[in-house]
Amino acid sequence: MAGGNERIMKALKEVWRRAENSLCADCGKPDPDWASSTLGVFICLSCSGIHRNIPSISKVKSLKMDHWDDAQVQFLAKHGNAVTKAMYEAHIPIYYYQPTYNDCHVLREQWIRAKYERREFTEPGKQLPYSDGVKEGILWKRGRDSGQFLPRKFLLSEREGCLKYFTKQDAKEPKINVKIDVINATFQPVKIGNPNGLQITYLKDNKTRNIFVYHESGKEVVDWFNAIRSVQFHYLKVAFPIASDNEIKNRLTRNFLKEGYMEKTGPKQREAFKKRWFTLDHRRLLYFKDPLDAFAKGEVFVGSRENGYSVQKGLPSGTQGNFSWHYGLTIVTPDREYLFTCETETDQLDWITAFTGVINQAMTPQEYASRCLDAVSFPS
Repeated sequence: MAGGNERIMKALKEVWRRAENSLCADCGKPDPDWASSTLGVFICLSCSGIHRNIPSISKVKSLKMDHWDDAQVQFLAKHGNAVTKAMYEAHIPIYYYQPTYNDCHVLREQWIRAKYERREFTEPGKQLPYSDGVKEGILWKRGRDSGQFLPRKFLLSEREGCLKYFTKQDAKEPKINVKIDVINATFQPVKIGNPNGLQITYLKDNKTRNIFVYHESGKEVVDWFNAIRSVQFHYLKVAFPIASDNEIKNRLTRNFLKEGYMEKTGPKQREAFKKRWFTLDHRRLLYFKDPLDAFAKGEVFVGSRENGYSVQKGLPSGTQGNFSWHYGLTIVTPDREYLFTCETETDQLDWITAFTGVINQAMTPQEYASRCLDAVSFPS
């Protein structure tokens, strides 16, 4: 019996060691140590928990702690991540967001359910709930002044190239009407305080505006997210006909590079430092008094090193403003220096890394144009 178990474990390890199985089949996390005995995929611990919630589709077992029999190991050997992904991911729309292990739970769960439970990507040309160019429904939106989440009707239209929302179901005119090409959407469950929380950001008069929404259904809110990406993709295909699909895909919704609290001082660098919430959205550094503010109090463009931008650890000697946090950093631009302090050294180094990544990238022609249009605001 012991010899049989050793043989089975040896065969299991051989399949497990295949290069195709070195990353989680669902989120790409390295070194997965769980597998589905019914789907034949190798997955990480976090994704295994999602699989466990769809037992009619997937039975998961630990590769280290659970017993595997001959038939199960042979099934894994016959399938594995490459074969199974080729089946369940055969026809993913290019605009569909495929989450990684860094993404929130609702995105990963709905990706897994879309693949294996709803089998959304197994057939070419399948009609999907986010692919027909129009979506209408209720989302719970946070009031700008009250802070309460109230149901609001939203309408997304590819034909009109916009996203609208209405304060009442029977309202004739929308409260807002936003062009699809200035919209970003990113999941923010912690900030919003809801596991299905979505932040919709758009530019108005070249200033950033935030809308915070959620839906009780994880599927519905992820469908909204991918519907926005679908409409954006088709809009940009028309606007930029010679651009490749991958180039357009890279211009769809994006996650913020970093968010968190820092202290800042004003342009004279003699004022007291004030605690603010900062968002680094590629080359826009925005700050807010509260993380759920609708409007940024100010923002600054972060350009490239070749255009005179840099980030430095610490504050200039002789800085006079009072500050309570002691891990400083300085953003140098052609116009002025911006001074910040962080609560911990880890925060300081993380922000420096994020800024360095942006500054080391060459600016695109669109970013040059954006820089010329920006009325940079950074009051105290």
